[in-house]
Amino acid sequence: MTNERQQKILELVQSCEIETQSELAKRLAATGIQATQATLSRDIRKLGLTKEPAGGGHQHYVLPKVIAVDAQTRLRTIFRESVVSVTRAQNLVIIKTLPGLAPAACAAIDKMEIQGLAGSIAGDDTAFLALVDDDCAEVLCRTMKKAL
Repeated sequence: MTNERQQKILELVQSCEIETQSELAKRLAATGIQATQATLSRDIRKLGLTKEPAGGGHQHYVLPKVIAVDAQTRLRTIFRESVVSVTRAQNLVIIKTLPGLAPAACAAIDKMEIQGLAGSIAGDDTAFLALVDDDCAEVLCRTMKKAL
């Protein structure tokens, strides 16, 4: 449903001048897709939509100027090139990176929408990922080690 809704949002933004989230919700509802304001806000952020002047003091949503063809691939590349090691300590995953790259690794991880990820903290060359439980941490740690 998420992909279908986001695809419809992109179509609507391309074909109509949509000024507000409320207007977007109404247009989606007219196509049979219901969405809350919070969901639309997340979708707008994830799709990289911005507002630009439409004349007469109005603004409307527009697509990003440069659309990332494969954002997931780019995020994985950032992760793979910056991470040195991954270790699990109960429900924490500790990531060691090259100096200065922990913030980039955390930014990539945060955008991946990992199941069970409660939050992340980045220092200079170390990142801590807090997972909701030990099992989620184990799965994430295994997955990250395979990606390296």
